[in-house]
Amino acid sequence: MLLLAVSVTAVSAVTTQLRCVDAAREAARAAARGAADAESAGQRVAPDGARVTVESGGEQVRAVVRVRVRPFGSWITGPEVSATAVAEPEPGEPGATP
Repeated sequence: MLLLAVSVTAVSAVTTQLRCVDAAREAARAAARGAADAESAGQRVAPDGARVTVESGGEQVRAVVRVRVRPFGSWITGPEVSATAVAEPEPGEPGATP
């Protein structure tokens, strides 16, 4: 039974990690295009309960998505997974370097 629980948690963590990667990439792309709702763009793709943050600074934008894996519902928590994506602002967008 313990082996089954560990296996389910591992598969859930990998799946959640991949969804975090997709969400971070989506948020970074939106921020690079100059979208005001870049965090919302990432949140639409992110797993339930994920925190999406977007930071702009210098010559790049950075999106980070974090979430705690909960393979058996809210009563048992697993590890926290995260993903980061970085993009350069498109020319002509706020924060873009000429």
